Order: sequence, then C-alpha cells, then structure tokens
Amino acid sequence: MKEQIIERLSRYVKINTQSDPNSETTPSTERQWDLLRLLESELKAMGLDTDLDRHGYLFATLEANIETDAPTIGFLAHVDTSPDFNAANVNPQMIDNYDGGVITLGTSGREINPEVFPDILKVKGHTLMTTDGTSLLGADDKAGVVEIMEALQYLIAHPEIKHGRIRVGFTPDEEIGRGPHKFDVERFDADFAYTMDGSQLGELQFESFNAAEAKITFDGVNVHPGSAKDKMVNALNLANAFHQALPANEVPEHTEGYEGFFHLMELNGNVEKATAQYIIRDHDSTSFENRKQQLIEIQKDINSRYYYDPVHLVINDQYRNMAEKITPLQHIIDIPKAVYAELNITPNTEPIRGGTDGSQLSFMGLPTPNLFTGCDNFHGPYEYASIDVMAQAVQVILGIVQKVAEK
Repeated sequence: MKEQIIERLSRYVKINTQSDPNSETTPSTERQWDLLRLLESELKAMGLDTDLDRHGYLFATLEANIETDAPTIGFLAHVDTSPDFNAANVNPQMIDNYDGGVITLGTSGREINPEVFPDILKVKGHTLMTTDGTSLLGADDKAGVVEIMEALQYLIAHPEIKHGRIRVGFTPDEEIGRGPHKFDVERFDADFAYTMDGSQLGELQFESFNAAEAKITFDGVNVHPGSAKDKMVNALNLANAFHQALPANEVPEHTEGYEGFFHLMELNGNVEKATAQYIIRDHDSTSFENRKQQLIEIQKDINSRYYYDPVHLVINDQYRNMAEKITPLQHIIDIPKAVYAELNITPNTEPIRGGTDGSQLSFMGLPTPNLFTGCDNFHGPYEYASIDVMAQAVQVILGIVQKVAEK
C-alpha cells in the first residue's frame, strides 16, 4: 500500500490548490478546481456516484455491500493548501528509512533539524516525503485526501470487507476558515463523519478552540511634525497602545494545551490610519467571551482619552468548540478508539489548538471528530509526511467502516 500512497500523494501535491483569503468566490481560487475535477474523474473510474457542485464541494457514495441498518458514515478532507507560504512548483523529496538526522531540503539552504523539530524523531525509520525547501508540501490536507481515496480503492477491491453506506467529501477553502460555509449537510446525508485532517499518529480530536477574528481601524490626525504639538494623533501609536494593553504572555508563542491567546496577524498603517487584524482563541467558552470583551474595554479606554473616537473595532465569530456537540455522542469517539486499540495505536485526545471543518460542521448537524493523517510542520517549507503513518490512517478508515457495519 505504501507504493500506492507515494504515487498518489506525489501527484496531488504537485497540483497548486492554494486558497486566497482576499477572494470572495467559492472556491476562493480557480486552481482548486484542478484537483477537484481530477478526484471526480478518479471516483467515477472506481464506479462511484459523484456530485461536484458549483461551489467546489465534491461528494461521492460507496453503497453498503450488506443488508444493514447501520448509520451512514462520512469521511472528509479539504483540497486547498495554506496561503501562508509558496504553494507553486511543489517538488517532493523521498527519504527511505529516515535515520534520525538532519534532512537537507534540496538546495534551498533549509533543513529539518531534530533539534528544532524534535517530533520528527517519532518517525525515525519511516519513509518520508518532504519539500525541497522552496514551497510547502500540501500534505495538509492532501494526505487526508489520499487516505480516503486509498481506503475506497481497497474496499472496492476487497468486497469481503463488509461495510454500510459510506459518504466521502472533498471540500475547498478550509485553510481560510470557509470550508463548511456552503457545505450542504442535508445533501451529504451522513449520520456522523470524520475529518482526516490531523497530524501525528494516534490523534483523535473532538475539542477545538472557540475562534473569532477582530479587525481594528485606528484613525489618526496627521499634522506637520514641526507644528504637531497638541494636534497630531499618530495612528501607529494608537495601534501600539492597543497591543500593549493586551496580556503579553497570552500569545501563541507562550501558550499550550488549553491556554487561550490573542494573536496579532497583520498590522499596516501610517500616521493618518492604521489597521490591525487579530485572532482570538480559547477552548473555554466563558474565557472566550471574556477575551472579546477585553478588546472592547481596551477600545473604550483609548477612545476616552481623545476628543473623538479613533479606534473602531469589529469582532466576528469564526467557529466554536466542537466538544459541545461531540462529547454527548460518545459512540463516535469510542469507534475509532476501538480501532486504534486493535492496531496498537495509542490515542491522543489532546484538544486541537486550532479548528477543522468539523468544528463548524458539528454545529451544522454533522458531528465530525478529527483523525490523524501522518504529516507535520504544516503551512511551510518544513512540512513532511510519514508514508508509514499514512498507511496506518488508511487502516483506521477501514477499521471504522467495519466497526460501524457491526452496529
């Protein structure tokens, strides 16, 4: 199976499917259609019924091969890759039997050093796919796409494996937070689903952040600096004052586990006007609401110091902690746990310090935990995928569909 995974992943990662947060279309980029249409043709070649809608949501069905009242199960992965780093001209490198040393990424001058990325030692001895250092790999989430496709191919080739009705979905724009925005839960028609969008072996995630973004505009008063006394209001200083009012240690680089944060994503401006974009994250809903209120109080405080209101704040919720919808449905957590046990995989149920499409889908009526894919160091040139762990992820999918059929 490893050879098939390598071949399929190599083909998929070479297709640039980067999404664009500044686009208002769905998908946000035309290039995502390239992989979606390829997947559609490959699914049809397997003999599956497919449905690719005008927004780039590709659904397919593998019908049950037994008479069963078992629930319909779904598997989901997103086709887009992150806009955070170059995604064009991906040139994957293969490493057989990784020896635990430094991995040189082509001639880019970059390397994956275990002293900097110690988690790579967890895949010592594995077959790895890396970048050449000039692009991201796109295994987030093309590894998940590959795993679903390989599982389907295997089930079709092995009808002795009994299963109920299976729905699969490949979706756009997850990396810019819009993956589920036009996802038709009723049309997908599954009782529950799993996103194949995790990282290291054993991940089984059903807790995510509560998430919001804040967009702030700072209006200054620009006066010639030679005559600015008691007249000028520097928008850059307003932005700095706002940022300094936030707790210095509640940022991504100083938090872990269940600790929330404020993250300054972008800052632009001059004396006349400045803009800032923050994301707000917290697993606890009360703390999350308190964080949003904290921004409002800082805005009020700064505005109170001036004869006009120079700070304008807009906060938009992005997604909520899916644990609220998933933990009451213990069986959809117990099923993959049982499969992990049979495969001697230790489950890691630590909360996601982020979100998946499942975070939103769970509140749309499709409870959707997240499973591992075998890749790491997402969104940059140090991304890699363990082919060995990907093969185990395929086995997990096969195990889940059999467990569900037994219900």
